[in-house]
Amino acid sequence: MTWFHALILSIVEGLTEFLPVSSTGHMILTEGILGMKSTDFIQAFIINIQFGAILSVVVLYWKRFFQSFKFYYKLFIAFLPAAFFGLLLSDYIDALLESVYVVASMLIIGGVVLVFVDKWFKNPSADQTVTYKKALIIGFYQVLAMIPGTSRSAATIIGGMTQKLNKKTAAEFSFFLAVPTMFAASGYKLLESYMKNHQVINADNIWILLFGNIVAFIVALFAIKSFIHFLTNHGFKVFGYYRIAVGLTIFILYALGVNLAIS
Repeated sequence: MTWFHALILSIVEGLTEFLPVSSTGHMILTEGILGMKSTDFIQAFIINIQFGAILSVVVLYWKRFFQSFKFYYKLFIAFLPAAFFGLLLSDYIDALLESVYVVASMLIIGGVVLVFVDKWFKNPSADQTVTYKKALIIGFYQVLAMIPGTSRSAATIIGGMTQKLNKKTAAEFSFFLAVPTMFAASGYKLLESYMKNHQVINADNIWILLFGNIVAFIVALFAIKSFIHFLTNHGFKVFGYYRIAVGLTIFILYALGVNLAIS
């Protein structure tokens, strides 16, 4: 992996992790366009730079993130469905992840949903409190994102909107929920990768890994702030059309013989 590859992958991660566009689909597309061959370190890099993106949420919302234990209880309840089904269906999820067709199809299907979702949930409640019940329901929506290409952000924000939360509140809770969810999932995958190859991260590549985390952190800060403003004023439709375009692009590149293999 070159420093240029690390820069591009980290920018893509920071831009797409919290937007409803599927970071998985974009990583596949980026690796294919850059002509990168998957290695143990590249896979570890892609997993590890998610920690930089996670940190951006904590920094950006630090006052609210450390507000009360009740806040953590709600996050824990929302996290439980993904933790349970993630462990239960780990092998099946990995099998789906190997399918470019699944990822591209879910990008397109999710895109169609986003084109119309603003019309489905027009009247949010006056009370924007995220209760324990609402947190649990949003947590079950997050399980849908285990299908590669769905987008964790899209699933949880829509889950919040089904509970009469407005777009801003639903998006912010989605960001908060990303912290324990991504930390657990990324940590598990990184440990799994390390157990397979103890030299996957070493003195020769640790600096490029640190660089990737810093870039993902900075880009994610701007992406989150811009997304909240854009979503509040313009809704999901643009993201829907964009997802459809990305899904179709993946199908076309794959049909043309571009290597889009997923590890």
